[in-house]
Amino acid sequence: MSRMIGTVSRGVRAPIIKAGDDIVQIVTDSVLEASKDAGFSFHDRDVVAMTEAIVARAQGNYATVDDIANDVKAKFGGETVGVIFPILSRNRFAICLRGIAKGTRKVVLMLSYPSDEVGNHLVSLDTVDEKGVNPYSDVLTLAKYRELFGYEKHTFTGMDYVAYYEELIRESGADCEIIFANNAKAILPYTKNVLCCDIHSRFRTKRILKAAGAEIVLGLDEILNAPVNGSGYNENYGLLGSNKASEDKVKLFPRECQPIVDAIQKKLYDATGKNIEVMVYGDGAFKDPVGKIWELADPVVSPAYTAGLEGTPNELKLKYLADNEFANLSGDALKEAIKGKIQEKDNDLVGQMVSEGTTPRRLTDLIGSLCDLTSGSGDKGTPIVFIQGYFDNYTTD
Repeated sequence: MSRMIGTVSRGVRAPIIKAGDDIVQIVTDSVLEASKDAGFSFHDRDVVAMTEAIVARAQGNYATVDDIANDVKAKFGGETVGVIFPILSRNRFAICLRGIAKGTRKVVLMLSYPSDEVGNHLVSLDTVDEKGVNPYSDVLTLAKYRELFGYEKHTFTGMDYVAYYEELIRESGADCEIIFANNAKAILPYTKNVLCCDIHSRFRTKRILKAAGAEIVLGLDEILNAPVNGSGYNENYGLLGSNKASEDKVKLFPRECQPIVDAIQKKLYDATGKNIEVMVYGDGAFKDPVGKIWELADPVVSPAYTAGLEGTPNELKLKYLADNEFANLSGDALKEAIKGKIQEKDNDLVGQMVSEGTTPRRLTDLIGSLCDLTSGSGDKGTPIVFIQGYFDNYTTD
């Protein structure tokens, strides 16, 4: 009988990683030990993935609120700064905002509405419609926002992020003014110095502001993109992808990850004789149907991966074949016909009807999302994920 199990994703427990630990050896040893404990063997094109958090922790890639403040002050001059399009997050942005506020005299905070970039809602779109507000053109002051929408709290966290961010800015020693708008240029009547805090739309936002006459335009990816007083940093992403580590410290997105995944792949090959793919992953890319949150608050799903994970799936849609080309077949005849079709498929199915409905996303984004769901973000203690059968198909025995 053909093998009955397809893709298997296992969370692998690991020691608590501290700064200076040998992440390459720890990941390798953890996966090898897991195979003994669970009784699985290794195959070519298995996948080992580790969270970006344990890589950054091993690197000691941390920075303090004061490091952020010093960099912001040096780059903006310590006066009024427009802080636009931040996400609504205690873990992701609040501590960054503290540092930004400490490095300025005044923050003009411009929040997008009805939701932030990753789907956290200040108010519902239905409520915006009911109030006759056009979020594409209307710029709201804080007073007008409160008059229209009151004191809404986030569905899951119970936070009034408007009040929370205002209080945080003032506690950090800066004056604060809050407006609500979705056009980046709405900040310019308030200040010509702007820190763009959006993640995936940041390049467009910067371009629009510069073309409209802004004087200093930087993104979060340009804050702590180099060390400040010996701090951690990320040359590509700066503060993007950072997480709260303590009340006055952030863990930054890991840097120089490619040598790490390549070294783990080699160690696993030496130990198993199998060519195992390796990647670092952060947030997955998927949307919550209730909270409407698009999970991806990191700048990328995977900052580094081995060569075999490049590209996109090249798959046939089995139900399309069963309902169309082979609609007159059933049982073993249908099974063999579909297997034959898979074996003879083109190397590039883009645009062909037989692939319509398959997921048109990069392998690293798909696998990273699987890993993020497997490891979770709480106390599972499985920052390493081992995946088997991901590249198998219906013909694989």
